[in-house]
Amino acid sequence: MSAALSPLSDATFDEEVKGSVEPVLVDFWAEWCGPCKMITPILEEIAAEHEGKLRVVKLNVDDNPGVARRFEVMAIPTLILFKEGEPAKRLIGAKGKGQLLQELEEFL
Repeated sequence: MSAALSPLSDATFDEEVKGSVEPVLVDFWAEWCGPCKMITPILEEIAAEHEGKLRVVKLNVDDNPGVARRFEVMAIPTLILFKEGEPAKRLIGAKGKGQLLQELEEFL
């Protein structure tokens, strides 16, 4: 995991997401999830390219089931974009960079 994708936990989630001035894209993932590993480099690129406009963070659902349950994450990878601390967009499944950017365009 790169420095661009900071890890979140149940304990740090509210402070990091609700306290952010820019939109926060949370990647709900697990170590055993192949598609999750496939999109990590894409998310790292997006985080680097949109630094200052979008924060990209990761939350391991196995280690932090509380937040995953709260936002009803049933499948991974699930990406939830939070704007002003509230969920604004949910994307489920691995997607290519072009499709992800298109889905997130209104927030960038």
